[in-house]
Amino acid sequence: MSAMEFLTAMMVATLLVGGMGVAILGSIKVPLAARLQMDEVRVGGLVSLFGFTLIPVIFIAGFLTDLVGKQAVLMTGCACMSASLAFLGAATRYFMALGAIILFSAGWSLLTNVGNVLTPIAFGGDTAYATNLANVFFGLGAFLTPLLVTALLRRLTFGWTMVGIGGLVLIPLLMALRVDFSTVTGPAAAATDAGLHTLLAAPMLWLCGMGLFFYGPMEASLAAWATTYLQEQHVKDTTAAGFLSGFWLTFMMARLATAFLLPKGFEAQLILALALASALVLGLMVVSRSRALAMALVPAAGMVFGPIFPTLMAVLFDAFAQELHGRAVGLFFAIGGVGWTVIPILIGNYARQTSLQRALIITVAAAVGLAGVALILLRA
Repeated sequence: MSAMEFLTAMMVATLLVGGMGVAILGSIKVPLAARLQMDEVRVGGLVSLFGFTLIPVIFIAGFLTDLVGKQAVLMTGCACMSASLAFLGAATRYFMALGAIILFSAGWSLLTNVGNVLTPIAFGGDTAYATNLANVFFGLGAFLTPLLVTALLRRLTFGWTMVGIGGLVLIPLLMALRVDFSTVTGPAAAATDAGLHTLLAAPMLWLCGMGLFFYGPMEASLAAWATTYLQEQHVKDTTAAGFLSGFWLTFMMARLATAFLLPKGFEAQLILALALASALVLGLMVVSRSRALAMALVPAAGMVFGPIFPTLMAVLFDAFAQELHGRAVGLFFAIGGVGWTVIPILIGNYARQTSLQRALIITVAAAVGLAGVALILLRA
């Protein structure tokens, strides 16, 4: 296997772990809430803390990726994620879970920054092709996580389940030891303030960041609360977990289709169309009283959500030179992380006062905001 082929294999493992990162809270929410006696507000707090921690860490990770080196950032991210899952499995109080989520988010932020920067290098082709194809594996990780958690919890305690998943997270770390990053990705960039000034002055960075500001909470909320939404519609727990997997399956398949079918130059048009479709699907989730429709809407949401993030990322990468990509990704996620933090808190609080179904109206507003960003991108 050539150095580039091994890099691609390592990236597949990295993306699987990254996908697990966004799905793990939704997958363990029910047993963790029972273990720690949490209500939906506290669950929303964990989801928001994930996003809050992401903001400063992924910003710093951008500098580390560009200026220190991709290998060190990737390996540190894997180690933090693995340790945090073991800590979460041992948590007996809410504040212990909070600490574990902070460490988990920090590790995921490091891994996500370097993983996104390596994507165009490892997968090649047009940028939108590379980002969508790579994120198929990300979606696959998210899709498999609920199934893996369910299977492990049938045989192991919650604590040992977390330890086992944490062990899987170390696979990219071990693979990274065999990659000569200086050969396949080039040396780290020279330290300079000019790159940061260039990024901060670029309207495209802020537009892409605001796109993630609106999109990130949509995905995070469905990942964390899809099962709760279905339970409110009188769907059994095991069936609801299956439809959460269906969400990630359609999410992944939509990215695969986009990788091969999206013509170059039509990225903004696609984002606009998907934002409008997301508003429609989420709006139907809010008003529907049909159990069958509720079950159909969860995978439908995965289908319209799937290509949004990688296509936004392609727009971002195409706007900046490769030596700025780490910092561009860091700032992109830092801006988007604000929405990732605030919006799940609003949803959790509103759900406590009314119901989760009604609280999803907030995600409809986020989808409309994303559509507005896409309209501006079309004119940029």
